[in-house]
Amino acid sequence: MTADLIAVVLLLAVTAYACAGGTDYGAGFWDLVAGGTERGRRPRWLIDHAMAPVWEVNNVWLVFVLVIMWTGFPVLFQTVFSAMWLPLALAAVGMVLRGAGFALRKPSRRLAGRRLYGAAFASASVVTPFFLGAAVGGVASERVAPGTDASADVWTSPTSLVFGFVAVATTAFLGAVFLTGDARRFDAPELVGYFRRRALGSLAVLTVLAVVTGFVTHEDSPHVWHGLTRGLGLLFAILAGTAALAAVWLLLRTPGAWARVAAVGVVASAVVAWGMAQRPYLLPTSLTVDEAAGAPSTLTWLAVVTLVALLVVVPAVVFLYWLDTHGELEELTDSELGGGSDPDGDRTVFDS
Repeated sequence: MTADLIAVVLLLAVTAYACAGGTDYGAGFWDLVAGGTERGRRPRWLIDHAMAPVWEVNNVWLVFVLVIMWTGFPVLFQTVFSAMWLPLALAAVGMVLRGAGFALRKPSRRLAGRRLYGAAFASASVVTPFFLGAAVGGVASERVAPGTDASADVWTSPTSLVFGFVAVATTAFLGAVFLTGDARRFDAPELVGYFRRRALGSLAVLTVLAVVTGFVTHEDSPHVWHGLTRGLGLLFAILAGTAALAAVWLLLRTPGAWARVAAVGVVASAVVAWGMAQRPYLLPTSLTVDEAAGAPSTLTWLAVVTLVALLVVVPAVVFLYWLDTHGELEELTDSELGGGSDPDGDRTVFDS
């Protein structure tokens, strides 16, 4: 019973990271395809201002995922990270480059430096979710089992590749929906339509990829396919489709908070559908929840620590998001700080 509870917590943590982290990766995707310096200036301005207050905190959910995996399900952690160390290592490098690029782009005084850091941020925002999706596809395709040796065949299967593309399309959809709302919040009406079109376009691509995923998993991942076509897996897949229709309707109207809720509903339902489809396995057909679970005493303490962490972290994160959406985390103006502006007009310079 405790092992099942921890498995549900792990799935919810993965879901939270897919939604929160996915939104950030999506912003980086649109940064990458925004165009040259002049054409992409306004979209990148919005991306910088929208991401700045919250981009670091979204990685909290990834920390939850890793801690729960290696503590609650050590066999799962060892198997996955041994068999697919290369794509996971590339994803980790991408996270580092992405964070460094975003943090260093704005304060850089040289145009060449800004372009370099911006390119690192944007390209890593695409590479990272692709490799994470490919790793998930390796699990879903039944190619990962205890004792599996590291091999490219594990994470380059048809399921892995399509999951990688789905991950990129998902982040693009989330990022565009959230940036549409941010464009209204920052009073940039020309960017509302800009990102709304991209949100609808990326959802169309995601829908096509979902259909392709169905055909691919039918042949390449039979256990997950059967799980998605019956029971809770089918229920959450239907919820994802319903949320997608709601997102389209809301985007075509005046995009607001409910459009974001619908977009998150699409992604969250899809992730939970995948988790339900794998039951009772963590690694389909080879490793069940009970077989992967750690010692009962470890699981009990992990449940207690997780509860305490959630009681502390979740309210703080929700409060941070509330402050951000209500404009309480905006940079102070020069008049408020009593300083001057630098030549670029986007930083405050204090007199020494």
